[in-house]
Amino acid sequence: MTTSRPGEPGRRPGKRGDLLDPRCPTRQLLDRIGTKWTSMVVKVLAEEGPGELRFAELRRRIPGISQKMLSVTLQSLVRDGLVARRVEPTVPPAVHYLLTELGLSLEVPLSALRVWAETHMPEIDRNNQLADESPPH
Repeated sequence: MTTSRPGEPGRRPGKRGDLLDPRCPTRQLLDRIGTKWTSMVVKVLAEEGPGELRFAELRRRIPGISQKMLSVTLQSLVRDGLVARRVEPTVPPAVHYLLTELGLSLEVPLSALRVWAETHMPEIDRNNQLADESPPH
């Protein structure tokens, strides 16, 4: 197996699989979708699919999220084309959100990550407990 680092001769910037390169598409995507709030919004919208949810309902279904964080997360997901936003011209405006096809395709890997976490978090918690109980090096 060969490894290389960004900037090495013969290595194209942003080449697939070069997670250490800031221009790597995987790294860029993880910067965008790697938050717990993004994962939760995608999960809640996927469970509702193909229907829409209003902002207030999304907030009710995501414990601990602030109005501002939900707003910022939704704006980012809409901008990336993962979520569609529909505004009804009422007073006040009714704003609805739903996953796009692209957003639905993201639910599959996020779901796999949730399954992995549910399977392995007890072991990770035990490891942390052991580390906390062991004397400092």
